[in-house]
Amino acid sequence: MAVEEEGLRVFQSVRIKIGEAKNLPTYPGPNKMRDCYCTVNLDQEEVFRTKIVEKSLCPFYGEDFYCEIPRSFRHLSFYIFDRDVFRRDSIIGKVAIQKEDLQKYHNRDTWFQLQHVDADSEVQGKVHLELRLSEVITDTGVVCHKLATRVLECQGLPIVNGQCDPYATVTLAGPSRSEAKKTKVKKKTNNPHFDEVFYFEVTRPSSYNKKSHFDIEDVDEVDKMEIRYFLQPRDNGNKSLKPDDLGSLRLNVVYTEDHVFSSDYYSPLRDLLLKSADVEPVSASAAHILGEVCREKQEAAIPLVRLFLHYGRIVPFISAIANAEVKRTQDPNTIFRGNSLTSKCIDETMKLAGMHYLQVTLKPIIDEICQVHKPCEIDPVKLKDGENLENNRENLRQYVDRIFTVITKSGVSCPTVMCDIFFSLRESAAKRFQGDPDVRYTAVSSFIFLRFFAPAILSPNLFQLTPHHPDPQTSRTLTLISKTIQTLGSLSKSKSASFKESYMATFYDYFNEQKYADAVKNFLDLISSSGRRDHKSIEQPILLKEGFMIKRAQGRKRFGMKNFKKRWFRLTNHEFTYQKSKGDHPLCSIPIENILAVERLEEESFKMKNMFQVIQPERRVLYIQANNCVEAKDWIDILTKVSQCNKKRLTVYHPSAYLNGHWLCCKATADNTPGCTPCTGGLPANIQLDIDGDRETERIYSLFNLYMSKLEKMQEACGSKSVYDGPEEEEYSTFIIDDPKETYKTLKLIIEGVGTLEQEHAQYKRDKFKKTKYGSQEHPIGDKSFQTYIRQQSEISAHSI
Repeated sequence: MAVEEEGLRVFQSVRIKIGEAKNLPTYPGPNKMRDCYCTVNLDQEEVFRTKIVEKSLCPFYGEDFYCEIPRSFRHLSFYIFDRDVFRRDSIIGKVAIQKEDLQKYHNRDTWFQLQHVDADSEVQGKVHLELRLSEVITDTGVVCHKLATRVLECQGLPIVNGQCDPYATVTLAGPSRSEAKKTKVKKKTNNPHFDEVFYFEVTRPSSYNKKSHFDIEDVDEVDKMEIRYFLQPRDNGNKSLKPDDLGSLRLNVVYTEDHVFSSDYYSPLRDLLLKSADVEPVSASAAHILGEVCREKQEAAIPLVRLFLHYGRIVPFISAIANAEVKRTQDPNTIFRGNSLTSKCIDETMKLAGMHYLQVTLKPIIDEICQVHKPCEIDPVKLKDGENLENNRENLRQYVDRIFTVITKSGVSCPTVMCDIFFSLRESAAKRFQGDPDVRYTAVSSFIFLRFFAPAILSPNLFQLTPHHPDPQTSRTLTLISKTIQTLGSLSKSKSASFKESYMATFYDYFNEQKYADAVKNFLDLISSSGRRDHKSIEQPILLKEGFMIKRAQGRKRFGMKNFKKRWFRLTNHEFTYQKSKGDHPLCSIPIENILAVERLEEESFKMKNMFQVIQPERRVLYIQANNCVEAKDWIDILTKVSQCNKKRLTVYHPSAYLNGHWLCCKATADNTPGCTPCTGGLPANIQLDIDGDRETERIYSLFNLYMSKLEKMQEACGSKSVYDGPEEEEYSTFIIDDPKETYKTLKLIIEGVGTLEQEHAQYKRDKFKKTKYGSQEHPIGDKSFQTYIRQQSEISAHSI
């Protein structure tokens, strides 16, 4: 979800790897160990929680989390909690990174010291004030001065233990006196409207200067000033806390903020990128050049794949770069084994297009493995007391057999875009290595088994098959299964010899039968055949999302109570249901075709945050509260996507609820009054591919801009190769340049396009800076990002002078 600014959309996202904590303080009990988990918070709003790691002072989490950030925030925070034997949670410490500092730690493993948490440190929100200084003549003729302080409202105050009943105090502090006044308490809101005025008598000093007291530009309006402040924590007083008392936490944070213009701004760069598949040679194309200059191929692959998928050009682009890579490959046994742009682009395509394919094939068995905990250890050295080696081998063999069967029988479910890419790989490899009859299989199996199914089995949480990293025993079972499946799919000649461990070679003897190799080849033939028929969508329901939320009774009973209850919600591609607890019989089922709109609900309706509404036929509305802003956005997005093709979708809706005989938004009294607000923009019906082409082009521009020095170095390399055909200089040898003249032409166009966009961004910042007032709602006093921008602009101005 983008935040709209003048003529521009702002997208924020964060990708986090929570590694491990170390040296946590010991528990004040006999065993001294702790059961800890970690949460991710936007300010104080929790958006993710890891699993609990038991009995450890150095817990390893190994969990990844990604989300689009749907609102403004000041801190990205991480809290370490300890759960005691009575299931009570207490905070050990936290890491809080200011938004402005996130770039310092961009994509780097960093250890952070845990900080103490107390009431004074947990401050968030902003306050809207109006100050007026006036002269008053008393009855005796004496001139005095009064300061009128109007407290209008606060926004975004923290919710503590599910509650927020705020009030404000205003204190006039001076060298000889301190006078405090207090507003009324506002119940059950973290966005209170006070609108109360307090008067203080003050004495204007002889040295009074309007400018020195009020930092505004218009001197004539100095006696009345409207300002907004970020709330700040109190000082710690005399507390002296050692920073290393609480241990530390290892994190890797990638925060991105994309400022996206309207589509026409990106036309030159976008057109240059989209014709990459048609450029001869492909190494001279804009997309290939991006892969050459980025520090990691993955950086380039993510936006490129999303852009080409969006415009339906992914298959010709990957076919072109794969064909070029195959031509450079000398040994068929190493085909597509490196971390090339081709490999990374195919990996990213499979992740996007194949996520539901994984859900259908692997999720049921992965869920069973995680829940049942059958012993599957086959290393004699690691056997636990009471375990039997032969029983464990049989348990593992059954799991491998079931997963192998479900994979090799799933060819008809493989997404069409993946099959088209596999067909291209197969043809290129067979043409290049005509003497090797197996290369047409290994070219495909190196992706579908080695880089798709095997990693998904090994780390199911990274492929949305499980919510968290599995526990150590389950993780070990999945590792053994993944190794075996990977080897089965590789079709190597001496499979037992491919294992370093003797116990794996012994176990693999179970699968040394021709039927397994035949099943793999039949599967690979099916998913890489040009004559593959498109089958109808899979009939069995696909689970898209589930979890606890709070819902308001829909009023199906005329005299029933419309209260709020916690329920387990479940969404498949067939229906949206809720029940009391996971696994119970549904209390309510809404067919997907009956979802006419899914929209946010304004907070004023029930004084509750993160609410949305599912609108059904006959104006029946289900009101739901999600756990946090990220969860609310995820549910709204996926419900909207899955119902996008419904023929009777609404075009207007009511953003507030119908309460006490009228709609709160438009005040209409009839409950069947058509909506008063246009529904939000439509989304693609394809669940996997909700892509914004302009955003991806902006991301690619940002990468080109970041690596501008490498683009210029590559230009130099083209010039050097054109003039001098001898040995390359070492600094130029890292670039693939097959045609220096064509590559130079493309580089020139890239640099021109990036320069134009850079000028547009700079002009936008200058215009915004001129219009922005420090102390406004957008940039309250205490907004460090605005202060940083002011400093940068001052430096630029000084430099230009």
